[in-house]
Amino acid sequence: MTDSQQRYLLIINGKSAGNPALREAVEAQRKAGTPIIVRSTWEGGDAAEFAAQAVELGATSVVACGGDGTVNEVVNGLMRIPHDHRPSLGVVPLGSANDFATSVGLPLEPGPALAAAVSLTAAPIDVIRMTADEEGQQAVSYYINMTTGGFGAEITSSTPKTLKRMLGGGAYSLMGALKAWRHRSYRGTLHWGDHEQAASLLLLALGNGRQSGGGQVLAPRAKLDDGRLDVLLVKDFHSVMELPTLLGELQQFPAEGRYVRYFTASQLTVTTRKDDEPWPLTLDGEAKRYERFSVEVVPLALKVLLPADCTLLSANDRH
Repeated sequence: MTDSQQRYLLIINGKSAGNPALREAVEAQRKAGTPIIVRSTWEGGDAAEFAAQAVELGATSVVACGGDGTVNEVVNGLMRIPHDHRPSLGVVPLGSANDFATSVGLPLEPGPALAAAVSLTAAPIDVIRMTADEEGQQAVSYYINMTTGGFGAEITSSTPKTLKRMLGGGAYSLMGALKAWRHRSYRGTLHWGDHEQAASLLLLALGNGRQSGGGQVLAPRAKLDDGRLDVLLVKDFHSVMELPTLLGELQQFPAEGRYVRYFTASQLTVTTRKDDEPWPLTLDGEAKRYERFSVEVVPLALKVLLPADCTLLSANDRH
């Protein structure tokens, strides 16, 4: 498809619809001849609905303008479209954390980000499908960056939005420090491949991308297109005397440390302990609570407008 045939659907988080820099960027692109349709969200679910309608609107690319949660909603809408007709995804980061955009090297200001979205070439990446038991029904959702479970998800979901806006990614570290004094264990059984492990965890991270929670790198070796899920397990500790060892292992990400285990899988299932509360989870910024859930890689399911030198693409591995 030639550039002249490209048509962009911008889905803007309603809270950012009046952003002056974004409005100027859209006007500049339209004056340059770029066909742009704009839709602004009003309530939860709108971004997914707009994305699912992209083909009917004639869009070849859908640009999520918002934070990681907006990107997640747009991804879920795009996954409703058959693969062969699915538009590519672009991102204009307007959130407090912007973990996906930051990790892949996209510009963080509206003007340069929109200019990048209409000029970059789309690269196919994996999408992670999560299937969960929710009130007796199966709930299916998708994400492209990371799910955190346990302590990390508690931090993300409980950090006040005003504090997020004021401090950006630093808000997560602050809330994490406060909550560390009263954390609890997250107990359950994990299954992947031929493996089964009963666990009492502080943190679970399931990464297609590398970072979550405002810049916390939890899957340092992840690639977006390798068909693998990077899994980080951080076992619970019982004394502050153990913290130096745990933090040291989080610098190394060992395959089998005393507190930290890091490995890859194409699929993983978690069943929480029967009498415990459902685990708190955060899927690319979206808060959930599930008693049982499975994640699996859907290889190369979505084309994303990324920098050619993006380090999360396998083709750019440096040996």
